[in-house]
Amino acid sequence: MQQSPAWLGGVALLLGLGATPALAATVKLGVVLPYSGGAADLGKQIQQGMDLYMQLEGQEKLGEHQIEMVKRDSKGPGGDAAKTAVQELIVREKVNLLTGFVFSPNIIASAPLIEQANLPTLVLNAATAWIPSLSKDIARVSMTMWQTGFPMGEYAAKTLGCETAAVGYTDYPPGKDALAAFEQGFEGAGGEVVDAVPMGGPAEVPDFTPFMQRVKDAGPDCFYVFVPAGNHAAAVFKTYADLGMADAGVRLIGPGDITQDTQLQVLGDAAVGVVTLGQYQADLDNPANQRFVAAWKEAYGEDSTPDFMAAQGYDGMAAIVAAVVEQNGDVEPERTMQIWSGWSFDGPRGHVMIDPETRDIVQDMKVSEVYEEDGKLRMRTIETIPQVKDPCKALKVGRCSE
Repeated sequence: MQQSPAWLGGVALLLGLGATPALAATVKLGVVLPYSGGAADLGKQIQQGMDLYMQLEGQEKLGEHQIEMVKRDSKGPGGDAAKTAVQELIVREKVNLLTGFVFSPNIIASAPLIEQANLPTLVLNAATAWIPSLSKDIARVSMTMWQTGFPMGEYAAKTLGCETAAVGYTDYPPGKDALAAFEQGFEGAGGEVVDAVPMGGPAEVPDFTPFMQRVKDAGPDCFYVFVPAGNHAAAVFKTYADLGMADAGVRLIGPGDITQDTQLQVLGDAAVGVVTLGQYQADLDNPANQRFVAAWKEAYGEDSTPDFMAAQGYDGMAAIVAAVVEQNGDVEPERTMQIWSGWSFDGPRGHVMIDPETRDIVQDMKVSEVYEEDGKLRMRTIETIPQVKDPCKALKVGRCSE
């Protein structure tokens, strides 16, 4: 009788036992962030947050599986570079998942490619409210401008005692969202918006003097400002101080973008007492954030500090790892979106969840005040608004009704 080769016997034994050998998978993750140019610091914060999650928890959860990050530079807020990067990641790199996107125009320009490729995409910052409606393959783990602007409008009228307000905003989609959100929240609570001032674009820091002089002349009780995180905020505070707006009785308020942790120490004395509303600041007193900040300083230097971009990168990487682990490395588009829809996590921001109905983030929003301690500016939470869903979608405003 002819004998079977030894290796066939091994296969027969495996089949006979019903065993399936586990294979380690490498999942390719496209990452589109500004790695150069004026917004490079924002991309760096997100990337370092992603890397830190992988060091602390991610790789251990993955086991033998690997996530290969394929990075592409979106450069600035214009959408062309990001769209080109996404096309390359889809066609040449054949990535399984996509993430990043600091600026709304980047993801807005890329959405048709994402939809066509059926590529699961997790937005780590871009905050225009209706972005998830651009494709069934987009979810978001960061924030929306309505999550900050609408409740801040209510808070300004009801708690800060502002009867009138002006709004200054960078003239691009999230800025227009910030205006609409604050206006609806503020006027719904009994206040009156007396002026709305577009203050240049997101690419270059403008001279804010003529815009803010106009607001000073109008004399509102509060001035709600949205500008992109980074250098814009420092210029706003300098102009606010130079024009003596506080002495004129105009109170500066805004979303957490204008009191970003990495920019806080350059804002000057004008920042003391300023109240903002956002999803994260490095002084948050919860165990996950204390661990996060300590690990951050150990990894990147004692003088380094994480900001909300870093926290979003950290939480976003947790969602990406969860999708890979749940599928045992065999990532499929529909299943990935199912996992992200309803995913929850206790991270540096506190408890966060992706709303299964809207594929958008639900999180605690914190009203914070800037104060000085030992010669340094810090933030303290003065009120927490628990588990805020995006008000734009809840109220079905404009494109949020899609």
